[in-house]
Amino acid sequence: MEEELREETLKWLRRIEERMSGIDGDKEFMENIRAYISDSHYFLEKGDLIRAFECVIWAWAWLEIGLEVGKLHENA
Repeated sequence: MEEELREETLKWLRRIEERMSGIDGDKEFMENIRAYISDSHYFLEKGDLIRAFECVIWAWAWLEIGLEVGKLHENA
């Protein structure tokens, strides 16, 4: 179970880091997303897999909400 959680967290971290390379917009939204990504890496290094996964999920939430309300946009 522990290894599965680690792999899922890493998978979603890779995906959001890739996706963020094509996102621009509101500075506060971008900073919050990057902070959650950074926190996820930190917790992974500490072995706190639950918090690491929570952080990557929050990063995705901020990204999706930002896109939905028009605070963020995808670069062409």
